[in-house]
Parts: sequence; structure tokens; C-alpha cells
Amino acid sequence: MSEAVRESMEFDVVIVGAGPAGLSAACRLMQQAQAAEQELTVCVVEKGSEVGAHILSGAVIEPRALNELFPDWAEQGAPLKTAVTEDQIYLLKDAENARRIPNGLAPKTMHNEGNYVASLGNLCRWLGERAEELGVEVFPGFAAAEVLYNEDGSVKGIATGDMGITHDGEQGPNYMPGMELHAKYTLFTEGCRGHLGKQLIEKFALDKDADPQHYGIGVKELWDIDPAKHQPGLVLHGAGWPLEKDTNGGFFLYHAEDNQVVVGLIIDLNYSNPWLSPFDEFQRMKHHPLLKQYLEGGKRVSYGARAIAKGGFNSLPKMTMPGALLLGCDAGTLNFSKIKGTHTAMKSGMLGAEAVFEAIAAGDEGGQDLTAYTDKFKASWLYDDLFRSRNFGPAMHKFGTLLGGAFNFVDQNIFGGKIPVTLHDTRKDYAELKPASECPKIEYPKPDGKLSFDKLSSVFLSNTNHEEDQPCHLQLKDAQIPLSTNLPKWAEPAQRYCPAGVYEVVEDEQGKRFQINAQNCVHCKTCDIKDPSQNITWVVPEGGGGPNYPNM
Repeated sequence: MSEAVRESMEFDVVIVGAGPAGLSAACRLMQQAQAAEQELTVCVVEKGSEVGAHILSGAVIEPRALNELFPDWAEQGAPLKTAVTEDQIYLLKDAENARRIPNGLAPKTMHNEGNYVASLGNLCRWLGERAEELGVEVFPGFAAAEVLYNEDGSVKGIATGDMGITHDGEQGPNYMPGMELHAKYTLFTEGCRGHLGKQLIEKFALDKDADPQHYGIGVKELWDIDPAKHQPGLVLHGAGWPLEKDTNGGFFLYHAEDNQVVVGLIIDLNYSNPWLSPFDEFQRMKHHPLLKQYLEGGKRVSYGARAIAKGGFNSLPKMTMPGALLLGCDAGTLNFSKIKGTHTAMKSGMLGAEAVFEAIAAGDEGGQDLTAYTDKFKASWLYDDLFRSRNFGPAMHKFGTLLGGAFNFVDQNIFGGKIPVTLHDTRKDYAELKPASECPKIEYPKPDGKLSFDKLSSVFLSNTNHEEDQPCHLQLKDAQIPLSTNLPKWAEPAQRYCPAGVYEVVEDEQGKRFQINAQNCVHCKTCDIKDPSQNITWVVPEGGGGPNYPNM
């Protein structure tokens, strides 16, 4: 295949990813430029077909960062309309029974006074509009596929992916080469397990002083329910059944606006039983009477799944490198003790914008390691927010749901998150998987089509689509490992940890083969994280491919 010449464009700042961190950074950059009456060129590239298409979160949103970015957000029509009215926290004892935990016995971080039930996708759409009004160039449908470097090794910018490459790597009839976007500074805000962020962490050894990052997978559905059952602003959280004692996780059910609820399950990806299927655990969980009472008679209207970076403070990498910053969930700024990452991602983007603008305004031509960002971060409420929750995840992993919850109650409610000890969790999530022969096989009930469903009908509701004739974006380092190693040792767990039916072991007259249905991929990144052989690498497909989430 002949090498096509890529055109290039020059900007002061290029931002990769139109999520809450990237859009908040873009808006804050332009606010500062306008206040200083200084010209500034800022570009945001987004792999989704539109801003918000790939955004998935619970979400209960703490408006702290939004209050700072746009104090008049309500007057400007931000889509935060349903204030939390009540918190309810439960322990599901078994398939029929639940025990409500008094709010006074729950960690303070689980309380949601002053927060809002909202669609993070719609908030990002609104932030995208504000960014464009401020003069930011937003390019949806363009996937950042490659990091570009200057001769001195500093980050120069990114290149978007080529369009129209066929499955066998040739230039198709609609071929269009990618574009190089050069910048003084590039902000990487791709969300959890960003594929360029992953490369940068390795190249610059950004995580050498941090604990391993830890992850969960969140599976979520949006339901229209009976108006008589709808309680706008009611927030339910809980743990327990159907998860086994050595599997950490919890459910959520939030009453949003317009007679809709969002329901989901988050499972820590350090689980040990390779027979476990997060998708199927979620499907059977909805049959519990606590959740069924709201969902029964309703209609499921959307589905999605996404990995969550939940290592928190102890797992934060260095976020600066020559010519670039790593921000938001790309760095892992989510506060898992609150089950919230929007306000933290936004604040990290805003701090990054302030550090970059100050440098450019002072005549910086780029390529520097902006340690001023680190200073701003350490002086901010974001640092304090994350520091106070540093023990939350390690306590749950070390002591389990009940004892870990008790430790966190003492830490958060008595010591304010400043108990004089720091717990660490240094084992990597994928390494926790035990051989299939050592674990009980889990038999999941068949879906009933009313409360529980299969993977393919679920993927259909995510509006996922990829151009079929393109290289597979789920790359195997060794094509033999799924059948030679993963199947005999772990019963090839990709068949179960993937919430979209991407991976299958198919048997026909030729024997067994490992099949990748890349068209189904909802870009959750779980395979890149959980594969026990670390054999799968997720890279961006052609721009615009993937899910198209409405109101998620």
C-alpha cells in the first residue's frame, strides 16, 4: 500500500476526546483567552459520530466543577433538571430479600444532597455547544489514532485515523488519509483506558510511582417506567446478591426525568471466577423484587457498557509530560467512594487549561513538561477530594463488602477521609483470575424478554455500528493464545467478560476457532483490561464507529 501524504493543521492546543474533561478544558481555555483579549486556537477531536455518542455514565452529577466553569449554567439551559430528593442504600441478602442500610451508617461520600440525576451524554452535548460558541473547533467522527512526536521526543500532536482502509489493509475506493493536528500542547482526555493515554503512560513511565490502576465494568440500561412508580430524584445504591463474596461490585437505580429510570451494575474487574459474566449478573439482578418493583411493566429503551477507572488517588500516574497532559478518566481521576467522575474530570480539565494558557500567554512555544499543572492540582479541591477517598477501593478489595464498608464508614464519617494509614492494592486486575477448574461454573437463567435480555438484542439498543470492511480494531498479539492458553486454563473468559458478544469460541467441522465480532464492540475496553494473557489491544476503529447512545 503506497504511503499517502497527510495534510497538517496547526493549533495552539489540541484536545483528544469530547468528554467532560476535554470539553471543560476547551471552554476554560477560551474563557481565559477572551478575558485576556488574546487569540487562541483550540481543536477537539472526538471519535464518536457526534459529541456525546460514546458517553456513558450512571449518572448522579455533583455540580461543583460546573458551578465554577459556568456559574449561570441553569440559566443557560444545562440539562441538569432532576435534583436528588432521596438516597436509599441496600444490601441484597439473596434473590428475594434486601436490607436497607440507614443513611447514617453509610459513608458520607454516598450521600447525594445537592446533586443531580442526569444524562452525562446530554451534558457533554451542551458543553460542546458552549465550546463552539466560545470559538473552539470541534471535530466529531475523527478518531485520534497516533501520537506525533517532535525530534526532541516531546509530543507534537496527533494524527487522525485513515478512512476507507479495507479489512486486508488496502486502500479502498473511499480511502482518505488521516490528518495531522500539531499543537503547542496536546491534552489527552479519552476517558477510561484511553488507547493513546495507555501508550503515553508506558513511553514516559508515568505510572512508575503509582499503584496499578484498577477498573470496574459498568453495565447500564435506560427504561421508560409506569408513571405511577416514578419518583423523580430517588437514588438507590446497593451491593450483595447476585455477586459472590469474593466479587466486589454494586448496583444503582436512579429516577430521572420524563418517567425514566437508569439501572445498572458495576463489577470490579479484579474478580477471580472466569465463569462470571458481568452482563448476565446484571440481567438476573433486575429480577430482585427491590428493582423489579420499578421496572416491571416498563420498556427498556437503551443499553450500554463502559469500563471505569477506579484506582483513585493511589493509582494516579504523573499527568504531565513534554508537550502534553493526561487528564480526566484517561488519568483515572474518578472518585470511586462517591461513584462519581464527572466533577473530577471537569476540574482536571479546567486545571489543565489554566496551566496551558498561562504558559502560552507567557510566550511558551510548547513542548515543555508543565509542572505548573501538578502544582495547581495539589492545591485544588480535586486533590483533596481524591486524597480523602484513597483507602475506599483498597479496603473493599482487602476486607470485602461488609468489613471494607465498616472501615470506610470509620475513615469517611469519623476521620473525614484522613485516617492516618494508607492502604494499597498492588495486584493487577487481570492477574486475579483463577483457573476455570478451580472455580464453580455459573449457570445463568435464560432471559425472559421482559426484565432480562440477551447480548445481541442489547447491543442493538446501543445503536452500535462499524464500517464492516475495515481492519479489526481488537488486535491479538498472538492469534494462538485464545485457544492454546486461555481456553484450556480459563475457559476463554472473553466470551463472558465482554458485554457485547464480541468474542466467541466457535466449533465446526474444521474444529474450534476464536471469532471476533468487532461490529458488536461498544468500546467498553474491558477486553484490553481483563484478558488474563494481556493478549488483546483495543485500538480506535474508523472514526464515527461504535455506539450512538441517546440520553445515556
